[in-house]
Amino acid sequence: MMTRQPQNEQSRVFYELSALILNLIRYPPTSFQVSDEVRRQPRRPVPPSQITPAGFASMLLGVSLALMLCGSITFFIGFLLMPWVIVLVMLLYVVGIVSSLSMIGRAIFCHPVSPRKNVAAWKLL
Repeated sequence: MMTRQPQNEQSRVFYELSALILNLIRYPPTSFQVSDEVRRQPRRPVPPSQITPAGFASMLLGVSLALMLCGSITFFIGFLLMPWVIVLVMLLYVVGIVSSLSMIGRAIFCHPVSPRKNVAAWKLL
């Protein structure tokens, strides 16, 4: 069975996040203490226990809080940088207008005068 490779970075991250959540739902981490007596006995596989509805809800709450926090931080950074972006765009517009006006002025006032060819002088030589 071939697995489909995600096409871009966003779908790859979404795929990995989905796989992580599904693995957490199927096999939640168990905490237990290991004594000396248990260490000497051969290990038996432990059947996976099901996650409780409260555990699932708290996991989804944690995921949603993490996404909201990342989104809030991104929004705050964008909010702080927006004035700088606006000033930079306006500065580039002013530079473009000044450049256009200088090229128009140069075309009007500094029109290159083509030198007259003195064909008669060449014929005399």
